[in-house]
Amino acid sequence: MKSLNVLVIAPAFDRSVPYADEETLRRIALAGPGINVIDASELAVAEYRGDTTAKGKLDAMLAEAEVIYGLILPQNLLARAPKLKWFQTLSAGVDRFGKMDIWDSPVTITNVSGIHTTPIGEFAFQFMLMFAKGAPQCFQMKQKHEWNRFMPSVLRDKTVGIVGLGNIGREIARLSKAFGMRVIATRRSATQQKRARYVDILLPAGQLNQLLSESDYVIVATPLTPETRGLIGDKELRAMKPSACIINIARGGIIDEEALIRALDEKRIAGAGLDVVANEPLPPESPLWDFDNVILSPHVSGGMEDYMGQATGIFCENLKRYLNGEKLLNVIDKKKGY
Repeated sequence: MKSLNVLVIAPAFDRSVPYADEETLRRIALAGPGINVIDASELAVAEYRGDTTAKGKLDAMLAEAEVIYGLILPQNLLARAPKLKWFQTLSAGVDRFGKMDIWDSPVTITNVSGIHTTPIGEFAFQFMLMFAKGAPQCFQMKQKHEWNRFMPSVLRDKTVGIVGLGNIGREIARLSKAFGMRVIATRRSATQQKRARYVDILLPAGQLNQLLSESDYVIVATPLTPETRGLIGDKELRAMKPSACIINIARGGIIDEEALIRALDEKRIAGAGLDVVANEPLPPESPLWDFDNVILSPHVSGGMEDYMGQATGIFCENLKRYLNGEKLLNVIDKKKGY
C-alpha cells in the first residue's frame, strides 16, 4: 500500500511550545491506513522567525509531503514541496495565503469553517452587551475608584446589521433574535431583498448603506477578499447613526482604519468593538488605544477550549475522504477568496 506523507505545521497555541501536540499527531496517524505523519512545526516556526539554520532538514520534509496541515506555510512552497496536493489550514480565513504561490496553483486548500460559529457569535454578542450595559464606563470608574451611577440600555427592539450572513453571521442573527432584536443582513449571493431564518431583512451586498443607516449595532462578519478590503470607509461610516456602534470580528482590512479613527474622533459614531485591526499587534502609537468608547481584544474571538481537537476532527474527516477519493469538506474557492 502506498503511504501518504502528511506534514504537520501546527505548533501548540502556547508560543513556548513550538511542536505539535502528541494527541493531534496520534489522531492523524489513525485516520486511515498508510498515513505517515511528520511534525515539521518546530522547524517551520524557526524559519518563519528568521532562523534558517535547519532549512535543509525542512526542505527534505517538504520534498516528500503530499498533504500539509497547519497554520503557517514556508515561503517558496511549491518549489520546495513538488508533491503537494492539498493544504488544510487550521483557520477559517485564508486571506493570508492570497499572495503566496499556493494560491495560483492546482493545490487544493481547505479550512476549518464551522468550528468558530459559537465562540465568535458569543464574542460579537459580548461586544453588543458591553456597549448596551456601559461596561467600558464601569471599567474606567473602577480604575479611578469612582462610583457614578448611569442609565444602561437594552438590546431588545434595537436593530443589528450583520455584514456577511455566513455561518458566523447566522449564529449572531440567532442570538440576536433570542434577545428580541430586529436583524438586517447582507449576503454576497442575495440578488433581491427578502427574509431569511432569524433575519427580518436580507439585502444584496450592494445595499450595504441601507443596513448601515438603520442599524444600532453593525457587525462585520464577512471574509476579507479583494472585493471586501476597505468595504467600510468614510462614506459608509457617515451612513451610520451617531448613536450606533460598529463591531469587527472578521478581518481588520475590511474597515478603513483611518476613516474609523476620524469617525470616532469626530463623534460621528458611538463606539467600536474591535477583535481585529489592520496591523496586528496594534501599534503602540495607534489612537485606537486611547478612545474611551473603543473596546479592543487581541484577535481571540475564535478561540475556545479544545480548538485544536475540533480542527483536527475536521482534518481527519477530510483525510478519510481524501484516501477514498471523495469530495473534501470546506474547499476554498480561490476566485471568491473563501
